[in-house]
Amino acid sequence: MKFSSRQPPPIAIQLAPMIDILLLLLSFFIISWQFSKSETELNVSVPTAQEGAEPERVRGEIIINVLADGLIRVEGLAVDRKELLEKLSNIAKQFKNQPVRIRGDGDVAYQRIVEVIDTCQKAGIWNISFATQRPTPTK
Repeated sequence: MKFSSRQPPPIAIQLAPMIDILLLLLSFFIISWQFSKSETELNVSVPTAQEGAEPERVRGEIIINVLADGLIRVEGLAVDRKELLEKLSNIAKQFKNQPVRIRGDGDVAYQRIVEVIDTCQKAGIWNISFATQRPTPTK
């Protein structure tokens, strides 16, 4: 007497769609990481502090770079105080408690940093932080 097997045939796992999804996710994260790194100006030498921390970005944080010559750059574009006020005012209307990080060069005049802070406050932004770095260890 021959008994028939009631087990279903083995299911084959489709690897091609899974590989496609993984490559799409990988490319998304690499591209978004590159855009977030481009917001920090490389030629801005932020001041050092013993308690300086590694920059932990807050989601949606706006980075304002103040270069040594006093030029203000936001999102890679040079802006003056009027344009900065307009941009920040529009953002502050949409998002309450909008975080802003000021990356001022160590050689920039303190007055220029105070002007940027004043512009942020006029726009209604009070969540302001300053970028610092740890001093390089001496040998």
